[in-house]
Amino acid sequence: MKHLNPSFEAIKPSIGSSFTTLRFSRNENAKANHWHYHPEIEIVYVGGGSGKRQIGSSITYFKRGDLVMIGSNLPHCGLTNENTKNDFEIVIQFKKEFLGKEIWQTPEMAKVAQLIHSSKSGLVFGDATKKLLEKKIISLHNASSLKKLSKLLDLLNELANTDDYQILNAGKYYLQTQVEDNERINLILNFIKNHFREAISLEEVSDIANMTVPSFCRYFKKITNKTFTQFVNEYRVIHSQKLLAEQPMSITEICFESGFNNFSYFNRTFKEYTGKSPSDYRKEFSQVLS
Repeated sequence: MKHLNPSFEAIKPSIGSSFTTLRFSRNENAKANHWHYHPEIEIVYVGGGSGKRQIGSSITYFKRGDLVMIGSNLPHCGLTNENTKNDFEIVIQFKKEFLGKEIWQTPEMAKVAQLIHSSKSGLVFGDATKKLLEKKIISLHNASSLKKLSKLLDLLNELANTDDYQILNAGKYYLQTQVEDNERINLILNFIKNHFREAISLEEVSDIANMTVPSFCRYFKKITNKTFTQFVNEYRVIHSQKLLAEQPMSITEICFESGFNNFSYFNRTFKEYTGKSPSDYRKEFSQVLS
């Protein structure tokens, strides 16, 4: 069986700048929708649309756009694809040392330094912050030279001074420990992403990781703080949430399209992860949008 290689992404700063900003129209960044990692810290703003947010071992559903900050070497998937229906996407990427190491020792940068440290686990910002910062992010991308740099520092300061965020991978978390771990876990996560609709045996995924089943189970739990079954079930539930919100499919169809082969098990697992049944989730989502 041929497996996808883990993806290390090499990033070059924009011409005339010490960091990178990219703007993509709808569907234009779909090629990034695979598990990858890079040493650069990344801020991603998705203008509108909805989809799956896959950062570290956290897989969640977003709607009405998104604003996230992803720490250095934290494995993640691109946030948009042909089904996201976003208006645009802006990606900002910079290395922590792009202004030198000494700047992080200054008192003025203390809060930003803490923000960057917190981003190691992945941060998602709330609706109020998304709305407040959209124009600033667009303006940053369009600026050049010193204005571009000053706008980045202003954006980092805004993000560092808000409480309107959630940590995506809270608690015990190891995905950034070593690049070797990233390469192996990216291989595993890409396999899950491409095969979650199928039955995946522990023997099969252990073979991909080149480990025995017991060693793989210990390794996966240490890296993600979840068992392999928990992680795959969560991935399937998040996919079913997206289908329930966006597709006029029956709940039975969604059950099987999401990789569950038993309807009662799907209902029980969905409620375990979301606190509500699939039908209640669809009703509540429809009421929010109506």
